Amino acid sequence: MSPWRSMATLRRSWQSSHALLLLPIALIVVITVVDIRTPEDVHLGPALVIAPALTPSFAGPVATGLVGVLAIAAQFLIAVLHGGLTTANHIVQLITLAVFTVMVVIYSVIRDRRRAQLAQVRSVAEAAQHVLMWPLPEHIGPLRIASLYMAAEDEAQIGGDLYAATRCDGAVRVMIGDVRGKGLAAIGEAALLLGAFREAAHRQTSLPALAATLEQSVTRYSADFEPPEEAGERFATALFVEIPDTDPITRMTSCGHPPPLLLSPGHVVTVPSLHPAPPLGVGTTGSTDYTLDVFSFEPGDTLLLYTDGVIEARDADGRFYPLAERVARWTEAGPEALMHHIRRDLLAHTGGRLDDDAALIALHRTPAVQRQHGRHPVFEGLHHSSGARPRA
Repeated sequence: MSPWRSMATLRRSWQSSHALLLLPIALIVVITVVDIRTPEDVHLGPALVIAPALTPSFAGPVATGLVGVLAIAAQFLIAVLHGGLTTANHIVQLITLAVFTVMVVIYSVIRDRRRAQLAQVRSVAEAAQHVLMWPLPEHIGPLRIASLYMAAEDEAQIGGDLYAATRCDGAVRVMIGDVRGKGLAAIGEAALLLGAFREAAHRQTSLPALAATLEQSVTRYSADFEPPEEAGERFATALFVEIPDTDPITRMTSCGHPPPLLLSPGHVVTVPSLHPAPPLGVGTTGSTDYTLDVFSFEPGDTLLLYTDGVIEARDADGRFYPLAERVARWTEAGPEALMHHIRRDLLAHTGGRLDDDAALIALHRTPAVQRQHGRHPVFEGLHHSSGARPRA
């Protein structure tokens, strides 16, 4: 948010709160006037407590204290003009109102401190999210990109789901993953995977080699830092995607991750048939056969990557979120609009709260790289093993 926008927001908030201060002040004036004009056996003074009780809902401790002092002054005026200041009833009302005002001011101070602490925590979480998961560019190579991250834990901005994208050798490489666990407890493993991917993506010539390198990183991390009681329980699913700039294809290597959805114009949604390896951290380093799957990815198509927090989200009746069915409505939408539709629909499905972290990436191939000879159905369903030999 820009400084000018922040100042404008603060100015509007200040003006709104000061306008609302007229309500308790008017209430004090009305109660005082009516009480003075009523018979002495009718006491409206106790109603003055409403004014300082109402003020903390829209103002801070200073304004609350001032309204409380004004209410006490009004009660003093009522006592002088309506029965005498020394009567027991008025003395009790004055003391009660003063004590209540002090308590409300103390409450307001504590509340504001907690709000400041919460704002600081949110700021730190947002900064950590940007350091851990760099914001994806809107355009990279032949792609338009939009992403969505929804953390399960309240006030958390990051968790166990992760994604990253980078340019390398005339192609775009993307990773989306899901570390076991959710929320803040999974951040360490997520940071490890992201750092390893950013480094290895530029060194490894193939996605299977990239997956093997990240498997080694996860295995080393688990050996060094995994608590004994969690032995064998630290793992992560991951999907690696490579999209060349010129060829209308996409290459994928899956490590136990849900397959993406391919959205084509005309409300067509297909699920590529992948040959997944075990999740990272589960297989024995060096013995896993990582498969390279190749599929057609034409200009105008959108590849939707997601984590299991999306498809495993349940409604009140326990039904999973039907992602493929829902996105069929929005195959013509751009990446940003698609993320907006999914977010709104997913929250409506779950009643506004997720039980697990959820992440999505929409990769839309722009028509700029479309070849003159049309589509290439030869790439549909073509699979290669890590040795680049045809899979049997």
